[in-house]
Amino acid sequence: MSINSILKKEGISIVRELNVLEVNRISKNITDKISNYFSEHLLNYEDLFSSISRINMYLAKMPAGSAVAKYLYKNNSIYFNDSIDLSIAENSIFALHECLHFLQTQTDVKGKLTRLGLYELGNTGVAINEAAVQLMASTAQGVDFDNVKYYDIYINTTSPDCYPLQCALLTEMVYFTGTYPLYQSTLNSNDIFKNTFISYSDKKTYNKIELNLDKLLKLEDDLYYFSVELENASNARDLKLLNRLINNRKNAIRKVFFETQNLIIQNCFTNQFNAITTLEDVKEFQSKLYNFKNVLCYTDDYNFYNEFYCNTMIALESVREFLENNGNMVEYRSTNKSLTVVDNSSGIFNLLKRIFQKIGKLFSINKRDTVGINEKN
Repeated sequence: MSINSILKKEGISIVRELNVLEVNRISKNITDKISNYFSEHLLNYEDLFSSISRINMYLAKMPAGSAVAKYLYKNNSIYFNDSIDLSIAENSIFALHECLHFLQTQTDVKGKLTRLGLYELGNTGVAINEAAVQLMASTAQGVDFDNVKYYDIYINTTSPDCYPLQCALLTEMVYFTGTYPLYQSTLNSNDIFKNTFISYSDKKTYNKIELNLDKLLKLEDDLYYFSVELENASNARDLKLLNRLINNRKNAIRKVFFETQNLIIQNCFTNQFNAITTLEDVKEFQSKLYNFKNVLCYTDDYNFYNEFYCNTMIALESVREFLENNGNMVEYRSTNKSLTVVDNSSGIFNLLKRIFQKIGKLFSINKRDTVGINEKN
């Protein structure tokens, strides 16, 4: 497809090309932010500036509701929405986001796109890469965390308006890996983050999460389409159908979101639990499990984390006691005792749960103050 055809499909109409001074100003602004916030990745300032300043930049008319900026790799160009003042657009998080897409672009000898950060063309991974770029852009922009509510899901995020669900789940993954592997893979289009997360869980879990993030993106696209159709519908039959489809997509979004969050919790913490060998490991694990509440997303009736926390703390007490009496886990494992959490349907679970509640060891989710929360959909 030709560039003109792509622009027409995207609804982009060029107003004018930015002049050298405008391009250099934008390039310096982006380079400063990326260099300052990601200095540990040893980016060369001059090379970074030179690279960004070679992007073709245009002011363009774009469809209503379009982003502030749009990068097209085929002609190495960024289009700034002319409905927004250029001085605002060029300093926006969207400009950062699109420049990061430029930096992560990998092509073959024929100029064909082969990879964008975490996304290998032809596979799943579009959504996780968009979330990774957005988290980097939010970091470089110095965005503060904000409490938002999407589809009845409470989220504390630095990206309330752009891929909030995907960013929230990726933040939970980064809770285990740290940001360095994520930023390395996002900038350099490699598997460092993927392999690091797999070491905390397994390959099947990573692949499932990647697939689910793409599912969420598709469900949200469907929801947006049906919502636009609803605004233009007048027939009672159409209104009823569209409302049903909208509710169906919202329910599906919640289902996929919490399936993914629970998968992260279950697999990552169980792996760490099964790696405990010392009393110091016990303390670190307990702190890690408790502090996960800081990145946890929930609805008013969400209880998986509470139940998992209780299960794991009961099992952790058993491990702690064994280590205190024996000093190491060799004999524990030689007797084929499994380091798995307690079945929450068992009588012993219910008994110990009540004990934990009485002595205050069971974590209870403190609902975040909803005053001022931005509610979406």
